[in-house]
Amino acid sequence: MKIFIESIDSFIWEAVVHGPYVPIQVVKDEEVAKPRSEWNETERKKAQYDLVAKNIITSSLIMDEFFRISQCSSAKEMWEVLEVTHKGTEDVKRSRKYSLIQEYEFFRMQPEESIADV
Repeated sequence: MKIFIESIDSFIWEAVVHGPYVPIQVVKDEEVAKPRSEWNETERKKAQYDLVAKNIITSSLIMDEFFRISQCSSAKEMWEVLEVTHKGTEDVKRSRKYSLIQEYEFFRMQPEESIADV
């Protein structure tokens, strides 16, 4: 998926990794989101990358996967949901790894089994 998205435009993948671009302005020494009506052409184009990424991701999914991410508001959020769904969190992966190591280390042939059975 990453290669496909980057082949269209590498900035689209940046929207998936870093989230949508939101133009900001400084008002009374405070950064706030700039109203859409005040966006220039460059800001519109940067904000569009997230929309294109969302379209690519949703278009490539089967219906079950689509419903899983349909409530997400950004491509980054969609990608994170899909990552956790298919790869698990780091804790889950670490736990699974240690469980498999332990299972391997305790793998023994039972007294009633032969090598052919194992």
